[in-house]
Amino acid sequence: MSDLIVHQVNITNYRLMELSKLADQYKPFYDWVEKKAKAITHSHKLLNAILLESSPSQIKAILSACYFDATIEKPVLFDGVGRVYKHQRACFYFFAWVIRDAPQQRLTPLITRMHHYNPQLHQTQAQIDTLTELIVAYRKVVGGFEWNVVREIFIDRLEGSRRSIRGHKLEAFVRTALITSIQNHFSIHNHYGQFQRIEIQDKQVKIQNHTVDVSAVFHPKDSDLPTLHLFMPIKTRETSGGGHAHLFSRDILMAIQTLKAHVSNCKIAVTIVAENWSVSEIGNLDNLVDLIFHFNMNPYIFEGFDDNSQVKLNQFVGGILNGE
Repeated sequence: MSDLIVHQVNITNYRLMELSKLADQYKPFYDWVEKKAKAITHSHKLLNAILLESSPSQIKAILSACYFDATIEKPVLFDGVGRVYKHQRACFYFFAWVIRDAPQQRLTPLITRMHHYNPQLHQTQAQIDTLTELIVAYRKVVGGFEWNVVREIFIDRLEGSRRSIRGHKLEAFVRTALITSIQNHFSIHNHYGQFQRIEIQDKQVKIQNHTVDVSAVFHPKDSDLPTLHLFMPIKTRETSGGGHAHLFSRDILMAIQTLKAHVSNCKIAVTIVAENWSVSEIGNLDNLVDLIFHFNMNPYIFEGFDDNSQVKLNQFVGGILNGE
């Protein structure tokens, strides 16, 4: 989407565009919950109708089926900077978000208090019981659970979590793009290709003296195959010229050489955000990595992957998942 200019002033809502893109990656999880709900209730109806019409025991069974699903290949949920939640926490947030605000700050302390009255009560069961009662009690108040409705809730929750996390802006954009590419494949095929699960790191990883901002570990279904590491270094340069351009490129090259020397089975996709970076320098780097994105702009105005770049990453990740 191009910038929105009114009377020569840019009024583009970059935040909405980025958070909407991130919220759209919740759709595979929503669809997964819907399939669980249909299986439990033997219903042909959509998730909205099931949650509005099911009995308390059916609601509890749906939540339990989601919480305790043993399938390895499942969609994921994540916070505002793309850090993936563990599965049961993701289930808790998903259902809590659609029926009550601030589950971590306000609901979790109440659930924790239940344990004081009943020390034998497991926290997971307390969560399921609580969410069941909330859904049954307030489902007519909230009105519905259609995707278009809960998508707006997810955007709001993502914005809140992003505000609470200082820094990590560029890292968040790149991790968002990576999650988008993985979820895109899952939404189409309902699996992760030749891999049983993908572990997206929630913080930088350090290899020797170099840190990588965004990375993922691909665990193959075939135990005879090696684990695959995807590294996505991010390099930025605020100035558009000067004598430090070659040093900037040299730092990137050294980092890539270190990654290749110490991790045998890896893919490397570099994101560069810098103005007027040398074409020859790009060529030198392109020969050493699997994929390179160069955004010719100051990093302060970078607002995430554009549509063409996202499609390019989708194809690259799809190729990894398919073993190409």
